[in-house]
Amino acid sequence: MTIFKPSPEVADALATGKPVVALESTIITHGMPYPQNLEVARAVESDIRGYGAVPATMVVIEGTLHVGLTDAQLETLAQSKGVAKLSRADMAACMASGGTGATTVAATMIAARLAGIDVFATGGIGGVHKGAEHSFDVSADLLELAQTPVTVVAAGAKAILDIPKTLEVLETQGVPVIAFGQRDMPAFWSRSSGLPAPLRMDSAAQIAAAHRMRAALGLPGGQLVANPIPQAHEIDRATMGPIIARAQQDAGDHNITGKDVTPYLLQRIYELTEGRSLTANIGLVQNNARLAAEIATALSKAAVGA
Repeated sequence: MTIFKPSPEVADALATGKPVVALESTIITHGMPYPQNLEVARAVESDIRGYGAVPATMVVIEGTLHVGLTDAQLETLAQSKGVAKLSRADMAACMASGGTGATTVAATMIAARLAGIDVFATGGIGGVHKGAEHSFDVSADLLELAQTPVTVVAAGAKAILDIPKTLEVLETQGVPVIAFGQRDMPAFWSRSSGLPAPLRMDSAAQIAAAHRMRAALGLPGGQLVANPIPQAHEIDRATMGPIIARAQQDAGDHNITGKDVTPYLLQRIYELTEGRSLTANIGLVQNNARLAAEIATALSKAAVGA
């Protein structure tokens, strides 16, 4: 049984030991409208190539898991409607039934592990939602990080989440949370959440070494690299705090629950910031892609020298 189909570019990279960076596809299908989604996807892939690595956007198309897309496939995906959103719980069912679905953080990590890709760049991970002590709403991303050996580069957890509780769950699950180049834990649109990060590293080489050491120790799971948004794109915590609170209040007033909460909050925050949140999101995704390419390159060089 063939589990995944690499694009020609990714197949060549995997065969020759070139660095590869995994990318999710929900940002394309659910994150923004066409043609902006296509423009951003191409820009992120270009950033990865510019830093010496090969991008591998993950998506399930008619039951086949694609590891990397041609430009034509990327354009088709960007215009597709009714695409499912896949996580660990429904990825296998979608593939078995011949369905089409975009990968979330958890599903992208699974796809990366299958393909032998060690590094994944995304915007922000899911986590513990506010009020989770009543709703039990905790993202599958956290447990995926605890069991799937992929280094995930993100701008922290999405700021709409309960970041202290998210960090507590990651600690309990034994997931290293590494702030890149600073002591503070980033908060997606903001460079600081006001919380100290559990770990700090200042170079891609250090992060790559930690990834390799976890494998040598036989430790399960991956690493979360919390890469702060560039200052030019930041919306500071003092500005975002009241906006997030307003969006959450609106969600409660409209009885938004379950899987509808995150997309509602992101759209409401987009409206309340007059589009600044999306501009920031694009900036941080590209920044994460560049760091992920550096980490993948460091891992590739270490493998050659081993």
